[in-house]
Amino acid sequence: MSDQIKFIVDNLNKEPFRKNYNLITFDSLEPMQLLQVLNDVLAEIDPKQVVDIREEMPEQTAKRMLSLLGILKYKPPGNAADMSTFRQGLVIGSKPVIYPVLHWLLQRTNELKKRAYLARFLIKLEVPSEFLQDETVADTNKQYEDLMEAFKTLHKECEQLKTSGFSTAEIRRDISAMEEEKDQLIKRVERLKKRVETVQNHQRMLKIARQLRVEKEREEFLAQQKQEQKNQLFHAVQRLQRIQNQLKSMRHAAADATPESLMKRLEEEIKFNSYMVTEKFPKELENKKKELHFLQKVVSEPAMGHSDLLELESKINEINTQINQLIEKKMMRNEPIEGKLSLYRQQASIISRKKEAKAEELQEAKEKLANLEREVSVKTSQTREFDGTEVLKGDEFKRYVSKLRSKSTVFKKKHQIIAEFKAEFGLLQRTEELLKQRHENIQHQLQTIEEKRGISGYSYTQEELERVSALKSEVDEMKGRTLDDMSEMVKKLNSLVSEKKSALAPIIKELRQLRQKCQLTQECDEKKSQYDSCAAGLESNRSKLEQEVRGLREECLQEESRYHYINCMIKNLEVQLRRATDEMKAYVSSDQQEKRKAIREQYTKNIAEQENLGKKLREKQKAVRESHGPNMKQAKMWHDFEQLMECKKQCFLKQQTQTSIGQVIQEGGEDRLIL
Repeated sequence: MSDQIKFIVDNLNKEPFRKNYNLITFDSLEPMQLLQVLNDVLAEIDPKQVVDIREEMPEQTAKRMLSLLGILKYKPPGNAADMSTFRQGLVIGSKPVIYPVLHWLLQRTNELKKRAYLARFLIKLEVPSEFLQDETVADTNKQYEDLMEAFKTLHKECEQLKTSGFSTAEIRRDISAMEEEKDQLIKRVERLKKRVETVQNHQRMLKIARQLRVEKEREEFLAQQKQEQKNQLFHAVQRLQRIQNQLKSMRHAAADATPESLMKRLEEEIKFNSYMVTEKFPKELENKKKELHFLQKVVSEPAMGHSDLLELESKINEINTQINQLIEKKMMRNEPIEGKLSLYRQQASIISRKKEAKAEELQEAKEKLANLEREVSVKTSQTREFDGTEVLKGDEFKRYVSKLRSKSTVFKKKHQIIAEFKAEFGLLQRTEELLKQRHENIQHQLQTIEEKRGISGYSYTQEELERVSALKSEVDEMKGRTLDDMSEMVKKLNSLVSEKKSALAPIIKELRQLRQKCQLTQECDEKKSQYDSCAAGLESNRSKLEQEVRGLREECLQEESRYHYINCMIKNLEVQLRRATDEMKAYVSSDQQEKRKAIREQYTKNIAEQENLGKKLREKQKAVRESHGPNMKQAKMWHDFEQLMECKKQCFLKQQTQTSIGQVIQEGGEDRLIL
């Protein structure tokens, strides 16, 4: 317990509380002051809790604190039966209750701040199922759930960005690199435009390429619309399944019920509710009122000293002796009727206590049932989020298990085939290694023979010459055929695009009609597959041509980029050399004005100014820290003094209004009231 109090005091003396407590002063705090300390800690976690508890009713304070502790998932020590004592201790500011709460809160302040912030947006409002039958309410609830999910994803992205470690310097470097790449791409596009302008019919080719790009964008748009319609259909199916499950559960509940059982259940609920309203709750309310009256009476009385306490103890002892004497007199009488009545009274009190205990157990069971139903709904929603399907039950689960078994057998067969392939791959790899070793041995023997004959390196040179000549012939042929192939390919593409347009025109008309009806036919899928296959073939041909052309142009572009890079480096070195010579001249010269223009002198001057400014600011900060506590104390005293004077002013004005209502005058033995 002492370690716990020490930890609490140490944390309360730190930022942002700064209470300046020690173990003695903290342990001697009044219950109201201890509750205020607990409220200050809760206010640091959730800013909505900033309240002066002297201006708030104790029931409201306890309710507010209990709700926030429930959100923060605080579990009081002990079992569920100790919850009433925990609530009562929280209301009266009991130290055995407040200390563990403070210790738990101060241990994980940052985590609880985050939990309190998320609770404002993620605590779901439970809407009764009968209200969800209305379409507007169901749609609004769906929008609410979607917004909650969107908040979850955005919060996760924000946390990932915070922990990703991006810095502004890296982002600036990326931006500068992107700008350089942008400039290079602009120059490259300009060069390509100049080259294309020399080609015949380049406008027509550009027009055809633009049309092809438009058709591809249109294809992507149609695919996106198809995906959206699939998503809408999926959500509609999910909603239908949810409604069918609700209908099935309602039918199942109504199947086993008869009018007599329903009436009996309703009568039991009415009896229980009437007992709670007429007997249990009034007793609890009366006890609370008595306790409140007693506490108010204790608060209103002045502070007692040691002599007053001794006097009260003596009175209590006297009253106890009188009570004992009365009990002895009653026992001396020994009236049988009173004995029977006391027996009945004891039995009635035992029955009433049992009834209250059972009522509390029933209430706790109902709360537990509601919590379990809420957990079941949360688990089902989580499984739906993870998998996108409903939880399987009964025959569906059996079918799912049989399907998994068949898939497991197929998986085992495929795994065996993969193992065979791996073994065969190992054999082939070993064969390849052996062949490589044989080739190396033969090459080594050939080199030794060439060295003996005095023609070392002949075979390697011959292979290189053959390879270079073959590459040169291939490049020459490709250069000659490139333009012709491109023109022929453009003609083919133009004819294919016109043919596909004419072929797709009736399909697009039908697709528009079907889009209005939110349906897709089999004919559209067939045409779409034909179009995809044709587009894939054209795309593969075009990519091959682009790769060939790109390979021919890369050599020229590499040399050009190297040339520009070397020129830029030469210019940068010249500028740096010029700046270095100017700096040396200014630093070596005897003229003070020239010397002041030197960058070294300017930087040293700026460093000295910043050091002086930092020194002044540190001194100012030290003075502010030293005077902060007394200034805050003085401000608080002035604020209290202002409140006291305002209270005196109000009392004075109230007294004047009361005395100005009328005046009593005595004349000749008579009292007269003058208004």
